[in-house]
Amino acid sequence: MKSEQTFLELIDSFFPCDHDFIKLGRGDDCAVLTGNKDLCVSSDLFIEDIHFRQAYFSPEDIGYKALAVNISDIAAMGAKPIAFTMNIVAPPTLKNDFWKDFFKSMAILAKQNDIVLAGGDLSRGDKLMISITIFGIGGSTGFITRGNCHTGDILFTIGDLGLARTGLLALEKYGEKARTLFPAAVMAHLRPKPKVLIGTLLNAAGVKGLMDISDGLAQDLPRFLGADSGAELEIKEDSLNNDIKKFSEIIQHDPISFTLIGGEDYALLGAVSPFELGKAESVPGFSRIGTVTKAPGIIVNGNPFTGSGFDHFTKTETS
Repeated sequence: MKSEQTFLELIDSFFPCDHDFIKLGRGDDCAVLTGNKDLCVSSDLFIEDIHFRQAYFSPEDIGYKALAVNISDIAAMGAKPIAFTMNIVAPPTLKNDFWKDFFKSMAILAKQNDIVLAGGDLSRGDKLMISITIFGIGGSTGFITRGNCHTGDILFTIGDLGLARTGLLALEKYGEKARTLFPAAVMAHLRPKPKVLIGTLLNAAGVKGLMDISDGLAQDLPRFLGADSGAELEIKEDSLNNDIKKFSEIIQHDPISFTLIGGEDYALLGAVSPFELGKAESVPGFSRIGTVTKAPGIIVNGNPFTGSGFDHFTKTETS
């Protein structure tokens, strides 16, 4: 990009300013959101060589996923996304064609979810970094939060666990060949699908708690339950995607453990009272995985599970 103004004009060519929830859009010192409902807000970083590599992420993949992971947080609140802001640190080596593809895929995803880009900031740096803050509104019953589980509640997930991790490790191990060897897993890693409609359906179904699984079930389930509860899970190998089973066999890793460690699943983890189970089970993709217990700790298929998922401050691999 030859100038910041050129960058801003390119952004304007992909992202409209008009939206029902925008009173004042991009171009002033602040944007002004409007509406009579409470807002939920979430932020995520997307950093080159931490969250993605340009070796196997196309510009379209980067633009798509940077926004998708934020939308997933809104979905996990049973809410609807309405607007986002975006800060970009751009290396000077990236050309106009890169940014056109980047913004095009992001703009398509924004349009599909009726989200407006409300503002942001630009800077130059050595590596590509994107920081997005997203805003959402709750439904008629408000937001679904964590920490509302009670003993006996049913635990469920919607979305494939462990599949994105399979895609990441396959891309690291095989490069472009991974797209042919593990197509579903690679797509899950590069292009996760936010479950906004599913989240709103679960909200209407009366689920007690919901969470976006981004660091793996082993890491996120204790966060979801809180310190005073545990879980008994039943995860069968025949329920796993074939890409997971195939890759686990190659690396000689137990597929159940591999799946629970996961990472970047962007699936939904939820809890529902047994008395409301029928409504929740009718939501597409609902998969019952276990029960909330009084005693802390995670039991998987009858055995204690002590593995943990992804942590930015203890792991060094790209995830």
